[in-house]
Amino acid sequence: MAVAVTVHWADVRPEQYDALQERIRWEEKAPDGAVMHAAWFASDGIHVVDVWEDKEKFERFIREDIMPAAGELGMQGEPEVQIFPLHRRFVAPGVTGAA
Repeated sequence: MAVAVTVHWADVRPEQYDALQERIRWEEKAPDGAVMHAAWFASDGIHVVDVWEDKEKFERFIREDIMPAAGELGMQGEPEVQIFPLHRRFVAPGVTGAA
């Protein structure tokens, strides 16, 4: 079942997020099961909303890719993750790719 995922990771700075993306390159080679990713920064760190094909694929990506690379980059703390069954998804016509 598809899931919506929210992530908040306090104290993560934009340059750390960018270094993580450069290491994992999820925009160039989408992780198995990833459908959509959006990220933004506020005064309390990074916020993310994702859509994944299922919870297990998201959890494997976090466990096998994100957390090891984050540790190597010296990122502190743990992300606060919430996972919800996806009720509905809409993608506007013409919307594709990373930006």
